[in-house]
Amino acid sequence: MKPSTDITRLIEIMAALRTPETGCPWDLEQDFASIAPYTLEEAYEVVDAIERGDLADLREELGDLLLQVVFHARMAEEQGAFAFPDVVDAITRKLIRRHPHVFGDIRDLSPEDVKSLWDRIKSEEKAERRADREALGQSPEAHEAGFLGGIPTALPALTRAQKLTSKAAKVGFDWPEATQVIDKIHEELEEVKDASSSGDRDRIEDEIGDLLFSVTNLARHYSIDSERALRRTNAKFERRFKAIETALGAQDRSLDEASLDEMERLWVAAKLAERKSGSAL
Repeated sequence: MKPSTDITRLIEIMAALRTPETGCPWDLEQDFASIAPYTLEEAYEVVDAIERGDLADLREELGDLLLQVVFHARMAEEQGAFAFPDVVDAITRKLIRRHPHVFGDIRDLSPEDVKSLWDRIKSEEKAERRADREALGQSPEAHEAGFLGGIPTALPALTRAQKLTSKAAKVGFDWPEATQVIDKIHEELEEVKDASSSGDRDRIEDEIGDLLFSVTNLARHYSIDSERALRRTNAKFERRFKAIETALGAQDRSLDEASLDEMERLWVAAKLAERKSGSAL
């Protein structure tokens, strides 16, 4: 079997890997649950390639992510549920339906009008999926729990927190001003301090969770993706810590041989160097 730019070849390869007796033993023993972590990992690797600006790597990672879609579709086909063409049909139908201002007769919509239209169509689709589940004998609320239902629990916690507060805000459950959220963060920080003095680990964890939740809410008020903001800070920390390691290495010394005060001085030097070069995030 030879490589090809045709998606059909990828589907054929996946089918071969899943063919009993002649397929790959590892691929054959997989199911939706066992593959799901790999699907998440590949999605993160796509984001990582984008943030590094590595288009060659992005091409490879997008291929790995596409493989995950084909893998899941193949397993569904084996169960008689649906196949890859059904996946393509579903997404093309959704895109056409959600963009009547592009593919239909509606024209001259503002960005706000498009958002309102999108939300209305999504609500209609949600009602249709509920009806489909009832027709199949499934609980209509199988994966929905009230108004906040439908936000995947597998999302990164920061992202999910932001989506939860964003959805609640649609019905007015929100602070009108960002300054009120900042006040809430100060309040939560005081509660973390109180919990810390108690020595109760569960309480400390609970209060830190409340603090993080409030911070993601603040990010939303400023239209900032909290997950992306933290990734940027992670990268900044890693870069500056590497500068400490490099500076010590130039002296033939290791991190273990440096004092905290010395590492702090090198950290500040790295920070100043970034600002001077304009590379600080």
